[in-house]
Amino acid sequence: MAIGSNRLATGRALRPTAKVLPEHAREHNRSLVLQTLYSTSGMSRADVARETGLTRVTVSDLVAQLIAEGLVVETGQREDSRPGKPATLIDIARDSHQIIGVDLSDHAVLRGAVLNLDGETIVHQELPLEGAQGAAATAKVTALLQTLQAKATRPVLGVGVGTPGVVDLDGNVLLAPNLGWKDEPLRRTLAEASGGLPIVVANDANVAALAEHGFGDADGDTLVVTIGHGVGAGLVLHGIAVYGSRFAAGEIGHVTVGTDQGPLCACGKHGCLETWLAVPRLTAALAAAAGDAERSAILTEAGARLGIALAPVVGALDLSEVVLAGPSELIDGPLIDAVADTLRERTLPDFHGHVGLRRSGLGPDIVIRGAAVMVLSARLGVS
Repeated sequence: MAIGSNRLATGRALRPTAKVLPEHAREHNRSLVLQTLYSTSGMSRADVARETGLTRVTVSDLVAQLIAEGLVVETGQREDSRPGKPATLIDIARDSHQIIGVDLSDHAVLRGAVLNLDGETIVHQELPLEGAQGAAATAKVTALLQTLQAKATRPVLGVGVGTPGVVDLDGNVLLAPNLGWKDEPLRRTLAEASGGLPIVVANDANVAALAEHGFGDADGDTLVVTIGHGVGAGLVLHGIAVYGSRFAAGEIGHVTVGTDQGPLCACGKHGCLETWLAVPRLTAALAAAAGDAERSAILTEAGARLGIALAPVVGALDLSEVVLAGPSELIDGPLIDAVADTLRERTLPDFHGHVGLRRSGLGPDIVIRGAAVMVLSARLGVS
């Protein structure tokens, strides 16, 4: 893979599950071995062969190559009561490389972290956004990445960036009104600033969905709604992240909800979902509320508007789960209750009453951890 590549192809499963045709076999089988070792510890070469369906010769060849690359290590011999030579156990070299994850979704700060291959944070870093837009915002993102790069203590496997806006598969931000970006070549800029590190850039909601898929409790087809500087949604169907024909799948923040016009949005329309639900708008409205009853009404209205936007999606895709990611003090209580009530009112209960609705348990670092999943999938074919 080329240095700096944004290899996150649409339609590609996030993790391999079986053998493929000969012309694709080498890379796929390599990822299949890595995925098996990544998800299950204490395996021998023979165990991997049985689990993957690959021949022992193929597994031994691939493992030898991966050991030479420093991605797999032998961890010792299995304690075994059976006669004969004990099997040698192998594992992912989990401390061999580190990953940098960057989250641009917050309205006030840019967040980043150095993580290990298991998605665990080693170093966390924040940089105030201070209202920066356009070139100034790009400069801040670059500075954050360089700070994190300097704090890495192992070779960096890659950098994952979750950003608001519409992002193509080359890592260009086609449009991000909240950051003042249009046709911003973010991946290329960061690759150059980092000295050629592999960079993967995607919409922050899509990245959050990858976090739920890789490190969270997602089970089945899942829609993750992120509530932050803006509002977006990421979708994983049958283990494949969905980006859309023009890379704008999940851009629900600028869908108008209701027919009552509503407040003016940054995009120029009235009544976009973001005007009811984005954190800066919602916190300002709550701060101006006269009392608890009015605050509860504001949160209930925001949840109802989100439910209006989600009901057609749940109905069209027959989703098994909807996950809300954002500040717990805003989501828990009246807001999520109103989402559930609105979904029940606007979908067929016999068919869609099963859909799960919950707040993500991954906390404020969901996008950063999703960035790690993105790098693991793009660079090693695992998640």
